[in-house]
Amino acid sequence: MTGKNVTLRLLDKADREILKLPRPVKGAIYDFQHKFKTNPDSAGLRLKQLQGHDKLHSARVNDEYRALLLRLADDDWLIVSVKHRKDVYAHLDRLTYSVNRVTGGIEYVDLQVVQEEVLTPAAPQTAPPAEPARPAGPAAPEPLFAQWSEQELTDLGVAPSLVPVVAALTTEDQLLGLVEYAPQLSGEVLLALYDGKSYDDVLEQVTAPVATPDPVDPEDFSAAVDRPATIVTTTDDALREALEGEDFGRWKVFLHPTQAKLVTRDYSGPARVGGGPGTGKTIVALHRVKHLVERLPAGRTKPVLLTTYNKNLAADLRSRLLALGGEALLSRVEISHVDQLALRTVREAEPGNRKRIVDEAQAVREWRSLLDELGEGGWDAEFLHDEWTQVILGQAVTSRTDYFRARRAGRGRTVSRAERAEIWQLAERFAQRLDRLGVQTWDQIAERAAQLEAGRARRIQDIERRREEAGGLDNIHVADGSGGWLRYRYRHIVVDEAQDLRPAHWKMLRAMTAPDRNDLFVVGDTHQRIYKNQVTLGSLGINIRGRSSKLSLSYRTTRQILRSALNVLGEETYDDLNGSTETLAGYRSVLSGGVPDLHRLADWQEEREAITALIESWGEVPHEQIAIAVPTNDMAREVAYTLRQRGIMALEIGPDGPLGDSGVHIGTMFRFKGLEYRRMILAGVTDGLVPRAAVQRRRATDPARYRAEMLRARSLLFVAATRARDSLDVFWHGEPSPFLKELIEVRPPVAA
Repeated sequence: MTGKNVTLRLLDKADREILKLPRPVKGAIYDFQHKFKTNPDSAGLRLKQLQGHDKLHSARVNDEYRALLLRLADDDWLIVSVKHRKDVYAHLDRLTYSVNRVTGGIEYVDLQVVQEEVLTPAAPQTAPPAEPARPAGPAAPEPLFAQWSEQELTDLGVAPSLVPVVAALTTEDQLLGLVEYAPQLSGEVLLALYDGKSYDDVLEQVTAPVATPDPVDPEDFSAAVDRPATIVTTTDDALREALEGEDFGRWKVFLHPTQAKLVTRDYSGPARVGGGPGTGKTIVALHRVKHLVERLPAGRTKPVLLTTYNKNLAADLRSRLLALGGEALLSRVEISHVDQLALRTVREAEPGNRKRIVDEAQAVREWRSLLDELGEGGWDAEFLHDEWTQVILGQAVTSRTDYFRARRAGRGRTVSRAERAEIWQLAERFAQRLDRLGVQTWDQIAERAAQLEAGRARRIQDIERRREEAGGLDNIHVADGSGGWLRYRYRHIVVDEAQDLRPAHWKMLRAMTAPDRNDLFVVGDTHQRIYKNQVTLGSLGINIRGRSSKLSLSYRTTRQILRSALNVLGEETYDDLNGSTETLAGYRSVLSGGVPDLHRLADWQEEREAITALIESWGEVPHEQIAIAVPTNDMAREVAYTLRQRGIMALEIGPDGPLGDSGVHIGTMFRFKGLEYRRMILAGVTDGLVPRAAVQRRRATDPARYRAEMLRARSLLFVAATRARDSLDVFWHGEPSPFLKELIEVRPPVAA
């Protein structure tokens, strides 16, 4: 058999198994795959078919270990396991592999390992003394899945070879143990049923998204390996990532079938992907960028834009995209946070515009100063700023008459015509004040960029219309008069954290790419909206109806932490970026760990000391994998000071990320968007701080605004809680935040 065209793939479950092996063995596996692809018949590999199996073979990795491989075709092989040689031949009849009839993917199960690790209890060291006969004890525990038939389980996608094992499960620990070894869909289905979901809900939320639309031939392994449900890697570089990386790096190699479908789908227009924290939305966005670039014609331009809300996230996207595809991929992609993109657009068109930029807090202070100077005590500065940014700038209102007609949906308090006249006059004075001070806000920049790009798009469309009228010929004078041969800036635009963009951002982005197939691909979760920017994409010319999908499997957060975080959201409703409601129905995790710990302390000083003691008890955890989120900047500085006094390095997270390389990360809850840590501490989750007392006071005076700000406060706490991978600890002093009520009821605080 010639080796030059041999394909060798690695099944994702085998990758997880290999990661647990000693480092020298992992190195030997990498050498093995290179030798195997060169010549599988090499005498040193000792490739042989296993007795009783038509497709399963073993091959020598080193003196001690053997690779188990499925032969899919003459020169196509799949590594399904790596075992110590003494474990390979003892139970050959217990090694099962099949094509799942629901997903069409290849599944491999070692029933002997499942039996030993999941169902067989540890044997006692010595035989217990004989006891006199006793009356019959309580009945044997009820099997967890007794109410579902074998047919129902297999119809949902559970591997048939596992059904007898499933029937024997009686404890949650056994179930979680089985999930470790079961094919992915089997584990997801069983956990969803165990969590109380109905058969129909599991079928819709778990099984249907990964079901193949094509008929499945259970004997055709060659077709099965190319389906998204068979999660494999093939290239040398990807195999090295799988063998040498940790779970943090697996995203570069393996995609869940639902993710893979979204990455490669051909959309007829703008598309949106939603999903809760940790479901891989950003990973899908990055792989989507790679997919789009791979289909570009050769060139030196950057026709793909990857953008997000802030500088920190944009820097993270750049480093991840570099890891995913190297400099060749980066060379075809423009990566920029959306405000920087807007600023560049404005300065390109208006090179003389060098006004200083002020943030929202500074703008609100200027509103207060203006009101003080005018002696206007009847207006709230934050209300006026929101009215100016969301209604006047957000709808590009340029006259008092237009403002009288402007929609104010979601703004809460109703304003009369006379009040609108007052607001308009104040807004004009505010704009004049900013101009006199030589400053501008990000909202102004975004709106100006949207106007400029919309104008550019209209000129392009006008040129195209004239070209069609001229039978396909260019009108040189028209093109020259428009400032050159105009083209849309980008062919494809991918947006991460879409829920946080302003309306003006969307108008700008819509104008930057031609309405066409695969033009806009946006990912985001409105449950994580922590800013005031609420939009309906359809009203801004971005129609995603019929092209909206949702991810529901969390790869970051354990089931226990996830349940607690969902409690924080309460019964509130959230939008879907297009005028309808969004839910986290089906949001789930197959990861398991400890439940969050709640800590009540007498005051802020005691809280900081208790946090310090807790971190000291985590001696084996690298400090950069520990984070503390607090409500205010002052509290962040105070926690950092306390830690440093006890000899613990602390790094505060600023606008550009952590201010250093090693140490516990500390920052306000806003700073943790897009980050993840092994251990997460939420501190100061106290009534009056989360949410702020000012929000609570609006309950009677402005109910609509109160509800909107309470919703954002819940989302902020939800975002912070779901940064945790392994553990979550919540601290407060005095009265706890009202958002913790349900958590405290089900899990009282631990002793101080």
